[in-house]
Amino acid sequence: MVKKNRSGRSGRSKMARRISSSLAGKVTSGEFKIAVYGLGYVGAALASVWLRAGAHVIGTDKDPQVLANARKGRTHVPEPGVNEAFTKGLREKRFFVYDDPVKASHDSNLKIICVPVLILDTGADLAAVKQVASAIGKGLKKGDVVSLNPSVPPGTTEDVVIPLLESESGLRVENNFHMVYSPERIYEGRAIKDIEENYPAVLAGAGPKSVELGSKLYSIVFKRGVIRLGSIAAAETEKLLEGVYRDVNIALANEMAKFCEKMGVNFWEARQAANSQPFCHLHRPGAGVGGACIPVYPQFLLHAAELNNVECNITRLGRSINDSMPEYCVEQAVKLLDGANDPAQAVVTLLGLAFRGGVSDTRLSPTYRIIDELAKRGVKEIRVHDPLVRSDPALPAGTHLISDLGQAVKGADLVILVADHQQYLGLDHKVLGGAAMYDGRGILDPSRFPGAAGRFASIGKPT
Repeated sequence: MVKKNRSGRSGRSKMARRISSSLAGKVTSGEFKIAVYGLGYVGAALASVWLRAGAHVIGTDKDPQVLANARKGRTHVPEPGVNEAFTKGLREKRFFVYDDPVKASHDSNLKIICVPVLILDTGADLAAVKQVASAIGKGLKKGDVVSLNPSVPPGTTEDVVIPLLESESGLRVENNFHMVYSPERIYEGRAIKDIEENYPAVLAGAGPKSVELGSKLYSIVFKRGVIRLGSIAAAETEKLLEGVYRDVNIALANEMAKFCEKMGVNFWEARQAANSQPFCHLHRPGAGVGGACIPVYPQFLLHAAELNNVECNITRLGRSINDSMPEYCVEQAVKLLDGANDPAQAVVTLLGLAFRGGVSDTRLSPTYRIIDELAKRGVKEIRVHDPLVRSDPALPAGTHLISDLGQAVKGADLVILVADHQQYLGLDHKVLGGAAMYDGRGILDPSRFPGAAGRFASIGKPT
């Protein structure tokens, strides 16, 4: 464990600081290059912070369009600061875009794996990680550093990635190359700031040499420093704990919101007062939990628990509660339809396709589940509006994505707010015309819907 001095900073010798400074110099001179595998939400942000630190960065991705955009200084990820970092890196000849992952490994010294890990019925889908690890191994050299960054089940780095690297390269970890695991810890929409300013890096390695070198490297871009963990499995588990905590907390908020509705209590008012106590931090309830993070990480943990015969009932129950919210919100929303208005004859508009407000990411959005629930009830027409999403081939046939809000709600019988985009905060009865309104995020002001008794409802608020 690293000792800390009275200021709270890690105490290091002058020699260690000189070595770290020398490494930073090699990074900025281009002698020590960084390759980022996967230029999605995480990879694009990490490539950007290294470019902003003056590094020479190689970006690679399996998607030809992503590479074509990167070569023009653009990204498909709407993350502040990424386009600017890419453009400046290209202009200063410090950003290189490769379509050959083996060459990217051969030409770099630090290889950062940022490909997605999705969930299958049988557990985590590690296909992309395995493919990248194999390519990196083919180009791996003595002294190189490999960093795995996506959230993965405990044991992935040591049981899957390291054996592939050693098999493909003929090298041995700690003796010939270094391996670290450092989970991404970003919030979409502020990823660069999270890396550079908001959070320390969490890091563990295959051995002391890997930990030391990995810490020095990540300290270059993480101004809050590096938290070193004693094992790679602990670092892999740490990231899952972050996601499970949020998922279970949201499930508790959802349960309490439903309780308050039945009791005639305003959950939001009670929540605000409860959270004034420093030991209480109730999250926000809502129409569903989406994105490629929070709904996925508990599944990784639960699968590992099953394999090891460990009961994780709270985690499982929390996931079940959150999975049930789209159906619950649809049940509450259709009650607002006039008695004579059969759902089969209704036009329903959903506000928000992104998995949450402020982003355009639709991965695992609860809106898809809400569409399914409405379809089960035979709704005549389903429309979707989102101020940040312009197209989505994943929408079911017959579901209309409309960019103009007025057009989307025109003639609608029922409007359901699913994503808490800021653009929806000022909604009132005038915008909706005669439509009933269900607020699935609890962000609307009921006073903006005067005389709407029986025609307006919100999660966590008494009807």
